[in-house]
Amino acid sequence: MSRQGRRRKPANKVRQRVVIAAAAVAALGVGAGLWAAADGGAGGSATSDVSAGRPSPTGSFPLSRAPETIPAVREHTPARGPGWRPESGHRVTVASPDLADEGRLLAGELGLTYAGEKGDSRAGDVRLEVEKAEGAGPESYTMTVRDGRVTVTGPAEAGVFYGTRTLKQTVADGATAPEGVVKDEPAKPRRGFMLDIARKHFSADWIKDRVRELGDLKFNELGLHFSDDQAFRIESSSHPELVSKDHLTKAEMKQIVDLAASRHITVVPEIDSPGHLGAVIAAHPDLQLRNAQGVATKGAIDISNPKAAEIVDDLLDEYADLFPGSQWHLGADEYQALTVRDPQASYPQLAAAARKAYGPDGIVADLTTAWLNGRAAVVMAHDRTPRAWNDGFFRVTSVKPAPEIQVAYWTGKEIGARQPEDYLAAGRKVLNYNDEFLYYVLGEPQTFVYPTGERIYEQWTPRVLRGTEAVPARYDDQILGGSFAVWCDISSAQTEAQVADGIRMPLAATVQKLWDPGKPELSWPDFEKLAGRVA
Repeated sequence: MSRQGRRRKPANKVRQRVVIAAAAVAALGVGAGLWAAADGGAGGSATSDVSAGRPSPTGSFPLSRAPETIPAVREHTPARGPGWRPESGHRVTVASPDLADEGRLLAGELGLTYAGEKGDSRAGDVRLEVEKAEGAGPESYTMTVRDGRVTVTGPAEAGVFYGTRTLKQTVADGATAPEGVVKDEPAKPRRGFMLDIARKHFSADWIKDRVRELGDLKFNELGLHFSDDQAFRIESSSHPELVSKDHLTKAEMKQIVDLAASRHITVVPEIDSPGHLGAVIAAHPDLQLRNAQGVATKGAIDISNPKAAEIVDDLLDEYADLFPGSQWHLGADEYQALTVRDPQASYPQLAAAARKAYGPDGIVADLTTAWLNGRAAVVMAHDRTPRAWNDGFFRVTSVKPAPEIQVAYWTGKEIGARQPEDYLAAGRKVLNYNDEFLYYVLGEPQTFVYPTGERIYEQWTPRVLRGTEAVPARYDDQILGGSFAVWCDISSAQTEAQVADGIRMPLAATVQKLWDPGKPELSWPDFEKLAGRVA
């Protein structure tokens, strides 16, 4: 079966600010027609006098409007002035060498000169600075457009990078960055895209293109599900016998990880266990789980066999250097031994191991939970935060999942399904992978249909963890964010190009709601039109 912050200002207050700005424009008798005539681009202002070196009085400019970007900026203070457009000879300068990557990237994208660390200021400059601010989150930033110059500041490099993405989108297609001050930050700290490369091999170049797309949209996670029943897709030195013919080399993977890091994206690897290990079983058939009648259980490894943990732990240890990010996905879903009516009777070897380890009342679910905890301990030893699918957590067990393991909630269709509130009430941190909205399953098997950006944009929020109903607002801080996911159940159903095209608008809609879960200002048709220009 397929798997399906902090906020500076509530969305209604942001909208109030925009309304006030619009009222100010109307009061001054400045209409949309005048703005468009002065601008020549969305959300901008006239630049001819500044370009010619002749300053114009601010009274001749209309009050600016907030820049239109994806995701939308959350606060904009309007001002009068010429705004800013990239021109030949304009420079990008940085306050420290730590921002050189961000500066060079922006300069290359906008056709500007990267001047590095400079203390002087010139007309047309874009200045990038890390500037500590008490209480500001690391992904927050301020973008100030004033007097024909742009300054982007943030308390950390990530925030400055997001400010450069706002500037890039704002001036796309010849538009002008409007005069004024943007203050922006995401509502959710985890904004992800997960890709199943186990069932379908994706080229390194295709994945890199998605990394660039994700960076421009201010996503900060790329999940890679690279081991499953169908294949094992990344080169391994500890267990080369597992690796499928079509796979990514470690050199290719390092290029992807490095590119992602340059966009402030964490690559989150997933080796799903103890189910979904068909590729491991193909190379090690002695690890296949069998029931009391000796019938093999698809994809399931026999967790009573110590060799099973040894192989998985070898892989977790090996890949820790390849994936240096702070997060690790352990899978843990759909272990077939727990989908039968009586696991103890159907799998007596697992039941015996559970009783030996946990006493006469030990059950298979105890043994499975201990497996999850064991793998979590391995990745935590590498300073990684583990997560696991919600159906890897069981209701009645004497062994409890380690408190550090975060819940990746994807469905409520499994046997013994638990409501999201069960995990939240227990104090768990949760990530939203709601298969009702966020699952793009190739071939649309079972009841899956390709999700639309419009439905995500209009109906989903991070609090809608299961189905279409939101959990109570009191749990909002425990919901760290979410991920849009591509699963390749029928791998031939779409080409790489078709997948890229099919997920473009759903990705844009998802990040909009992770950045600001409130009702968007733009209608869906206007959002689509904006995406055609900036994304």
